[in-house]
Amino acid sequence: MNLGWTEILLLLGLALLLFGPSRLPGLGKSMGEAIRGFKKGISDQDEAPPARDVKEQLEQQSQASQAQKENDKQRQS
Repeated sequence: MNLGWTEILLLLGLALLLFGPSRLPGLGKSMGEAIRGFKKGISDQDEAPPARDVKEQLEQQSQASQAQKENDKQRQS
């Protein structure tokens, strides 16, 4: 998708007509933040642990919480 300078000027003019000059800076800022968040989400996804590791961690947490509940019951008795 190659945009020439005339298409870019047409899009900017249309945006100016639709949103007005006072709202364009805020619109640009919010679009920039959204793009940065999207890129960060993609890069974080690459660093996420494999599902097997997550499953093992959940099982360990479950076992630890069950052991804690048993210890609490024994202390109450």
